[in-house]
Amino acid sequence: MAANSIREDEDISTVKKSVTIKRLLSYLFRYKKTIVIVMFIMAYCVAVSLINPLIIESAIDDYITPGNIKGVFVLVGIALAMNALKVVLVKIRMYVMSKMTNSIIQTIREEVFTHLQTLGFKFFDSRPTGKILSRVMGDVNSLKQVLQNFVITLLPDFITVVAVMVIMLIKNFRLALAGMVGLPILIAGLLIIENLCRVRWQIHRKKSSNLNAFLHEDISGIRIIKTFAAEDEALETFDELTKEHRDSFMDAIRVNDAFNSVIELSTAVSIICMLYVAVTVLHMDATNVGLLVAFSSYLSLFWQPIANLGSFYNQIITNLAAAERVFEVIDLEPEIKDGERVGEMPAITGRVRFRNVGFAYEDGVPVLDDVNFDITPGETIALVGPTGAGKTTIVNLISRFYDVQTGSVIVDDTDVKDVSIDSLRSQLGIMTQDNYLFTGTIRENIRYGKLDATDEEIEEACRRVNAHDFIMNLEKGYDTELTERGGGLSAGQKQLLAFARTILSDPKILILDEATSSIDTKSEILVQKGIATILKGRTSFVIAHRLSTIRNADRIFVIQNGGIAESGNHEELMARKGLYYNLNMAQA
Repeated sequence: MAANSIREDEDISTVKKSVTIKRLLSYLFRYKKTIVIVMFIMAYCVAVSLINPLIIESAIDDYITPGNIKGVFVLVGIALAMNALKVVLVKIRMYVMSKMTNSIIQTIREEVFTHLQTLGFKFFDSRPTGKILSRVMGDVNSLKQVLQNFVITLLPDFITVVAVMVIMLIKNFRLALAGMVGLPILIAGLLIIENLCRVRWQIHRKKSSNLNAFLHEDISGIRIIKTFAAEDEALETFDELTKEHRDSFMDAIRVNDAFNSVIELSTAVSIICMLYVAVTVLHMDATNVGLLVAFSSYLSLFWQPIANLGSFYNQIITNLAAAERVFEVIDLEPEIKDGERVGEMPAITGRVRFRNVGFAYEDGVPVLDDVNFDITPGETIALVGPTGAGKTTIVNLISRFYDVQTGSVIVDDTDVKDVSIDSLRSQLGIMTQDNYLFTGTIRENIRYGKLDATDEEIEEACRRVNAHDFIMNLEKGYDTELTERGGGLSAGQKQLLAFARTILSDPKILILDEATSSIDTKSEILVQKGIATILKGRTSFVIAHRLSTIRNADRIFVIQNGGIAESGNHEELMARKGLYYNLNMAQA
């Protein structure tokens, strides 16, 4: 059941991981003041951790052994005060870091979403919605722990390791060297595992994306699945995708878990070496208990941060694929975008010209080839022809949803590429067969056509398309809540609301692409009356398969074989007994 675009894995990013990490951390460095505060807190916490073993050593060797109980209580009091303050500061640090990292995640997600709004239809045509959602939500969420742990793990633990190393070397360099003998094992193990781990986590991210895409498509198309009793096939596909998702995770986690094993092995080797040196080389005995206890504490302080750093490194590798996928979207260049020196589109009068226009969705498969026409302001043009002939492509080029490959599209006296996209589309009204209704009230959905419209303007637009009566018959009228895609309304009712939304924008050029296809015959008669009034004074392009709806158009273009095969009004084309005549006879 699943389409190839869902089952097909996305390409693995080839960006250097150092570049991705640097870019990810650039978001963190925007909060320099917060990081400074956190670092002061971390510096205090690290200092307390380093002092604690010295207090223990002093308590044993300088106070407990000589029997100075008062001195022990003084040291205990100092230690309790320092560690109590440390606990409070750790709580503050956690709050500050949570606030900062959530702000960063919000910023990244907003950047991804904002950039998605700039991408053309080709991007969305080639990717299932679920895969896009996976990047905006799941992949971005995966970055939170990496950002947070960079400050609370990487920096303080690195400082701790260096400080402990210095202290151990000062106190007894031979014990210190013995306690660090496992470092080469650790470094070699991490380098080997990292290369194996990164690719496996990339694969798992892709499998997660595939699963999300299928779930989104399956839920969106549940009516079709039930209509054709395809539940078993859907379940079979879902089972395959979940198995791929599970297997990719298990494959990654098996390698991932080797990080901990390498760290434990390195730690064990170091401890054994230290004890061996202490007993057989340095011949330490009961008189050195304080030093051994302190050194053991420092050794724990040395290896625990290294374990943390290893886990953090592991976390980076685990989530690097997510960062790469997020930045890949942000870096996509919009196919349709404003040029560097574009101006604002002046008030449109409605003249539209195509000059030698050529266009293809795929290389070598032209949809339009050397198309030329000139539309005068206020003229109504009907576009007819077989499916796939290029009717919708023509109006999409006027709206700059796609750009021509050859030739030019001129509105009034301006090439549409020479003005900002927003200033052009704000003066166009576009209504397609599949008009989306958002979750919210009917009033909010219609106001989408003109965000500052008054309630009176909304109701007037609904009256003009004969939607007002059915809206008022609903329990809450214009305040009726709609679910996603207008659930609960008939196809005709949804089409009428979309029509009202388009008319509310008062467009200078109106595009109706199969605008009445979902309306029953009775409603269509009413809407056609409204359309006749609305079209007056506007340049309009009407695409229709039901030719009875476009007989009154000023001109009818028959689109075929990449161009305009016939042009004229209804009577002229019928008299020619050509393509248009044959289309009419087929529907008679």
